[in-house]
Amino acid sequence: MSRERLYLFDTTLRDGAQTNGVDFTLHDKQIIAQMLDELGIDYVEGGYPGANPTDTEFFADKPNLQHSKFTAFGMTRRPGRSASNDPGLAALIDAKADAICFVAKSSAYQVRVALETTNEENLASIRDSVTAAKAAGREVMVDCEHFFDGYKENADFALACARAAYESGARWVVLCDTNGGTMPHEIEVIVGAVTKHIPSSHVGIHAHNDTEQAVANSLAAVRAGARQIQGTLNGLGERCGNANLCSLIPTLCLKNEFSDAFEIGVTAEKLATLMKVSRTLDDMLNRAPNRHAPYVGESAFVTKTGIHASAVLKDPQTYEHVSPESVGNHRKVLVSDQAGRSNVMAELDRAGIPYEKNDPKLARLVEELKEREAAGFAYESANASFDLLARRTLGRVPEYFKVEQFDVNVEQRYNANGQRVTVALAVVKVDVAGERLISAAEGNGPVNALDVALRKDLGKYQKYIEGLKLIDYRVRILNGGTEAVTRVLIESEDENGESWTTIGVSPNIIDASFQALMDSVVYKLVKSGAPA
Repeated sequence: MSRERLYLFDTTLRDGAQTNGVDFTLHDKQIIAQMLDELGIDYVEGGYPGANPTDTEFFADKPNLQHSKFTAFGMTRRPGRSASNDPGLAALIDAKADAICFVAKSSAYQVRVALETTNEENLASIRDSVTAAKAAGREVMVDCEHFFDGYKENADFALACARAAYESGARWVVLCDTNGGTMPHEIEVIVGAVTKHIPSSHVGIHAHNDTEQAVANSLAAVRAGARQIQGTLNGLGERCGNANLCSLIPTLCLKNEFSDAFEIGVTAEKLATLMKVSRTLDDMLNRAPNRHAPYVGESAFVTKTGIHASAVLKDPQTYEHVSPESVGNHRKVLVSDQAGRSNVMAELDRAGIPYEKNDPKLARLVEELKEREAAGFAYESANASFDLLARRTLGRVPEYFKVEQFDVNVEQRYNANGQRVTVALAVVKVDVAGERLISAAEGNGPVNALDVALRKDLGKYQKYIEGLKLIDYRVRILNGGTEAVTRVLIESEDENGESWTTIGVSPNIIDASFQALMDSVVYKLVKSGAPA
């Protein structure tokens, strides 16, 4: 059975760049564009040439994309100007891009209030801009901004804007839920009405996530006839974000309603890289990944309770709607105070830790886990610390080194410039195979100073930890008062980009932090196969 083609348009580098706290460098944009191309995205929107130096430079040296069409974004000609006398339009046409995506108002209210012009002038601006870009040999699309709100206010004018774009030669007329407040059933009805005037093969959807329904709205638009979907990686975008392509892509590929009827440019092989793509973007932006994100989140395929875990071990389909491997994720049975023997064995299998099913140490490990979690440890969030606890209980972790003593001092003083500064100094005394090593280091805080001092000199093991770095540090107070118990989670990364999390719990935040730091270093030694 032949399937209809759906086209994916990524606007991470333009609309996603409007996310609070996101600021792409030129190098970031170049890497992300290549990553999207390799994934199989049909259109990669690079930004707004002429609007800022980064975007202008990005379009001056067009990225070498093998699959994706490199797309420039900008406004239609300004009211009162001709197409030949509009610098913004000229910058778009002169940009080294395969396609141009114009944004045009399609709401009579927005035309009146935001543009302060007439409906007729707005329609003429759409026609003139599309005609000029077509004459320059570009593939053209028009994002009909505020289309759904505009349609509900004045359907005739909203449709007139869409028809003006299509009749002037636009390849795609994209209907935008700009304010993100339209409901899925409304999207389906309105897109269906549009396809009576414009062929489905020329209609697209651009949904914002202000009601947490951008993905649902995009799928509703597809059901009604839209054949291009615009979105961003990890749902980046202004306010609450855009339709999340990391949710849309696997849904289109793995859910029969869509996969039986449509095909997209993302192959099964490339789909299996989706989690890596999602993580790569977060890493570049120095953002903590959303653990609970559908498909690509760390918790997307985890099971915690004993009954559920037992069922998953018998048949994963009992609690999994798709195979985690299909999107590059993996199944995980959480180890918690609800853990039973089967949970622990499943986690040992996943971690590659050998054990004997009848080993009495397994029962001891289950009890140890329950006692520690009652004290505040959370091993479901600290895979590396669980690994070490299991190996120690089963008798399989060498004592690489012994910390005899550590000392941390925090001092506030005036520096040579007369500025008041706070300085932390840590000293760590370590015994490595009978050799006593003393390291001291300053840091921007006591934990940073301890981290640097601990990893400064481990004698014969130093070469194994050279690539180790701390990438995230999280603190949670477990109870109130000045004697509160503190939980510290530290995420570390090695030279290959592999990350893991360790945990420490103590009434003393420095002690809790040091526990997590120690586990991180020891885990790296175990992982590297360092000899005892």
